[in-house]
Amino acid sequence: MALYILQFGEYIFELYYWLILISIFGSWFPRFQSSKFGIWISKLVEPYLGIFRRFIPPLGPIDISPIIALFIFRYLRTFAMEGLRQSLNVISA
Repeated sequence: MALYILQFGEYIFELYYWLILISIFGSWFPRFQSSKFGIWISKLVEPYLGIFRRFIPPLGPIDISPIIALFIFRYLRTFAMEGLRQSLNVISA
């Protein structure tokens, strides 16, 4: 059971990571942003990306906040999954 929980957690983090990437690349195409799929993705990832956009100003036409958000997301993922792994080990022991 613990293995399935860990795999599900990994799947959710991986899915969200890809949604962030799609949102970043989709921002280059105005038609994508106004499509139903683009709006749906934006609603999912904008709460997370908005945190970084508040503190990291764009450098001219280039917004580097999503890049920093992706790096921090990878660290948060590792931290959260290790915490989940250790919690499941304590519960199953």
